[in-house]
Amino acid sequence: MTSLASPPGGLPPQSQLLSGRARFTESYAVIPRGVQSDIVTSFLPGWEGMRMWVLARPLSGFAETFFQAAVELEAGGGSDRPEQDPGAEGVVFVTRGALSLSVEGTAHALPEGGYAFLPAGCRWTVRSERGATFQWVRRRFEAVEGLDAPEAFVAHEGDEAPIAMPGTDGGWTTRRFVDPGDLRHDMHVNIVSLAPGAVIPFLETHVMEHGLYVLEGKAVYALNRDWVEVEAGDFMWLRAFCPQACYAGGPGPFRYLLYKDVNRMPGFLPA
Repeated sequence: MTSLASPPGGLPPQSQLLSGRARFTESYAVIPRGVQSDIVTSFLPGWEGMRMWVLARPLSGFAETFFQAAVELEAGGGSDRPEQDPGAEGVVFVTRGALSLSVEGTAHALPEGGYAFLPAGCRWTVRSERGATFQWVRRRFEAVEGLDAPEAFVAHEGDEAPIAMPGTDGGWTTRRFVDPGDLRHDMHVNIVSLAPGAVIPFLETHVMEHGLYVLEGKAVYALNRDWVEVEAGDFMWLRAFCPQACYAGGPGPFRYLLYKDVNRMPGFLPA
């Protein structure tokens, strides 16, 4: 497997130009890998040997439904109580190294490409013997009367068959970790892949909010009124109804981890 992108850390040299690709607008944001440096990291109580780059958080004019971060663990780093909000569900996806994950007392090994869904209220711990980096997506779970809460599960991207979009001859595929028909889930975190030259050939405009972390490759993305270049390690936030399309330029595949909110009636703003 090709190595997946993780934040580079470090600091740019004093000779570097100030111009860059970072953008923050009313309908989308682009946080390039180059700005994920040592001076923009965050730390949390209850963790050892960790730092994280917060990529999205619930905020007026920004992400409304989710939190996302790239978390880096030193050798031996981790937490015995990583999630302190009992109402928050989460997904962990490993981009470098390996994690030792315990979910309700059951141990799991998560190598690069490993995936875990952690429902609200579940007990889990995480450690890394030699160091690791992972994407951590969190959302406040929306329970629905008559629907059971979803269970925790662990998977690996290599075990999930890519599903081709109709009429694309496999050029545009999605690896789904949750059955779209399972209405217990109120978020999906999938992996989308586009082969060199493949496109999303229309401006998608829909109610789902998106977080996209580019795992591999590069592409040109249409976001609202703009075309932006993105590459491995970049993060994009797309507001609900932000027009979006994509052209994968190659030379290798373009792949990203995709968050979206699903299967719930949109709520009303406070009166």
